[in-house]
Amino acid sequence: MEEKKLDINSLIGFILIGGILIWMLYMNQTAPETIEEEAGTEEVVVTPEETPDSQDQPSVQVTDSAAVAQAQSRLGAFGYSATLPSAQENTTTIENDVLELKVENKGGYISEARLKNFKTYDSIPVYLIKDGNASFNINFSTTDGRVLDTQNLFFEPTVTKNGENTVLSMKLKVSDNEFLEYRYVLKPGEYMMDFSIRSQGLGDVFNTANAVTMDWKLKGYRHAKSISYENRYTELIYEYGGGDDDYVTDGEDEDEDITYVAYKQHFFTSILLTDTPFETGRFKSENLVEDEEIDTVYTKAFASTFPLELKGGELNYNMNWYYGPSDYQILNNYDRNLDEIMPLGWGIFGWINKYIFIPFFAFLSSFLPSYGIAIIVMTIVVRIVLSPVTYKSYLSQAKMKVLRPEINELNEKYKDNPMKKQQETMKLYSKAGASPMSGCLPALMQIPVFYALFQFFPSAFQLRQKGFLWADDLSSYDTIAQLPFNIPFYGDHISLFPILASIAIFIYMMMTTGQNMQSPQPGMPNMKFIMYLSPLLMLFFFNNYASGLSLYYFTSNLITIGIMLVIKHVIIDEDKIHAKIQENKKKPRKQGKFARKMQEMMEQAEQQQKGKK
Repeated sequence: MEEKKLDINSLIGFILIGGILIWMLYMNQTAPETIEEEAGTEEVVVTPEETPDSQDQPSVQVTDSAAVAQAQSRLGAFGYSATLPSAQENTTTIENDVLELKVENKGGYISEARLKNFKTYDSIPVYLIKDGNASFNINFSTTDGRVLDTQNLFFEPTVTKNGENTVLSMKLKVSDNEFLEYRYVLKPGEYMMDFSIRSQGLGDVFNTANAVTMDWKLKGYRHAKSISYENRYTELIYEYGGGDDDYVTDGEDEDEDITYVAYKQHFFTSILLTDTPFETGRFKSENLVEDEEIDTVYTKAFASTFPLELKGGELNYNMNWYYGPSDYQILNNYDRNLDEIMPLGWGIFGWINKYIFIPFFAFLSSFLPSYGIAIIVMTIVVRIVLSPVTYKSYLSQAKMKVLRPEINELNEKYKDNPMKKQQETMKLYSKAGASPMSGCLPALMQIPVFYALFQFFPSAFQLRQKGFLWADDLSSYDTIAQLPFNIPFYGDHISLFPILASIAIFIYMMMTTGQNMQSPQPGMPNMKFIMYLSPLLMLFFFNNYASGLSLYYFTSNLITIGIMLVIKHVIIDEDKIHAKIQENKKKPRKQGKFARKMQEMMEQAEQQQKGKK
């Protein structure tokens, strides 16, 4: 019974196939005349000048009725676009003096974006988009039940001039007067171009019951010598809620009321902005560098998805697209909150960079002969401004050094009574007018400045490919020797600026921590160990960092050492400090509320301890 059933099914299949073949032969004989009559009123005449490549490559004409029927069967109303001469994989180029863009007929999106005035570390032109690393797509459904993607459909390009602006119109047509249009407007000297999405006459074509979504994806090309260093500053940033910013370095995120999304690649950035905020946005960033020896082309992959709102059945969005350098001055001039893309630090750190260091460095570099000298001069000025803080810190350390013999006596006298030892030590500090905390507070005051500069130098676009001394690029690491092997966390090269900076910070720590070094108390960190570890960590950490940052730290510590030597040998006299302390100890000293409360608590604790005994 089973074999018979299979034979019947096979027979039915053959009959069906034969019937379909006969129907297709019949349609091929009768269809041309019918279709030609229907298409006669919609025939589009395209001159060779409008499509210069149409004679070189085969194209489908509207009068090709079989192609029309096939396109309409596959694409519905949008089958019309597949019958035009533009329905072939050609590109249209628009450019100004800083940017060159190539736009595909298929998909209507930018397939190549080249920055004319910049080169990569190995002298190759900087491309933000090339060879399929980016895509742009609108997904929608139609009233006849189809789900279509614009990236698979053919747009018709038209290039015009509007004054000095170059205008490229890419139309995905349903008929000659009904279409979905991408409109690119490129202005002279601008990295930012106008971009709009609008539809005309598609109110009966779009299925308003289903969502229309827009997707933008990009894989960031490597542009710098150190891919790990570049990847550290490569991230997806978006603005939401009318002015708040967030970022995604690796993973996914979602937010509402999106006004722009930026794919930042350290020194270059691709940004999509909208005048009409997207209701929601989904974002994804994926690290593509697992092995720096193998994964050397791309840094990270970015993806964003937004819903598009139909109004009256039509699309109408005015947007902007930016392809250019991650330069604070350029981004800030657009007055679109794009300066937040730059990692200048949060809160007071970012404020210091925006309003002090960036303008000041721009001023210095405008007349000094090199950016390296500008860094040195800027460092000198910063250290001079902070020298009063350095003086207070060193004065506190000098006082502690003078008191060291008396503190050692207390330690020995009350070695079996920690509570009493602490109490007597605080009394000594109070009488002498000294405090270990008075040396820490000035150091803490310098942290905002140091951290702001730590953020400033890696983000300073002006340093890119600018040399100084043996460093050929202050925005990347300098190399004095190439190693035949790779050291974990260090790299395959030796950089001189980090070595100099590490030596300088070691000498500085010897002058500060070393002069007051004492045996570590139980549970307290070993300061001698930290003194040796810190320069070593700096040596490893900064070997792959920007040489401009290492130059700053080397110069800063060198100047600080000089200032401290002047303070120690010219300004501060330890004998006078000792005499002043002895004089202070004779004077009655009023305790503050906090000190008095602490002393009372310690005395109570001591009494309780005695009671237990």
